[in-house]
Amino acid sequence: MAALDDTDARLLQALDEDPRASVTVLAQRLGLARNTVQARLARLESGNALAPASTRVRPEALGYRLEAYVTLHVAQRSLTDVGAALAALPEVVEVTALTGAADLLVRVVAVDADDLWRLTEQVLALPGVERTDTALALRRLVERRVTGLLDRAAGPGEEPGPSPV
Repeated sequence: MAALDDTDARLLQALDEDPRASVTVLAQRLGLARNTVQARLARLESGNALAPASTRVRPEALGYRLEAYVTLHVAQRSLTDVGAALAALPEVVEVTALTGAADLLVRVVAVDADDLWRLTEQVLALPGVERTDTALALRRLVERRVTGLLDRAAGPGEEPGPSPV
């Protein structure tokens, strides 16, 4: 991922504030040419600076009201295969490799406790998975956010808004 300059940061800041803003609106708001904004957005998307839009959809809206974090202890030579197998399970919404006692942190969603049991059994049956530990998520106290980081990257006094005329 390439380093972002302050214009990229201001563009991401404006997009974070209004994710459905058109390229034209973003260009007007930042005082940039439409083609400049479009080119920068394309570069940011291809450079993985933007997460997929599906991350905005809440699993609860789809009936998955239960969320859990599962740590996996995996045979070391199986990490890649286990990761690929987890990616094939729709209820697995995120997988992170860890240092320390556990090898993987897996965020899963389930309809209810019975569904979580079924999913846990599926995960335990994957070749290479040696053990799991599950913790239920009770409530999200801070949503995933990057606003403060964007503010810092945009620099002091660089508020997105109409350019002075």
